[in-house]
Amino acid sequence: FAVTNFGESHGPAIGCVIDGCPPGLALSEADIQGDLDRRRPGTS
Repeated sequence: FAVTNFGESHGPAIGCVIDGCPPGLALSEADIQGDLDRRRPGTS
């Protein structure tokens, strides 16, 4: 999968696109938390 995160730089809203994910595959926040953590301020 390729995960692309997007969102507000100074706001609470974020989102992501997961390319290559088959339809109907259940994903939880825990499944993508590592990718979300890489977007956290001060880590890049």
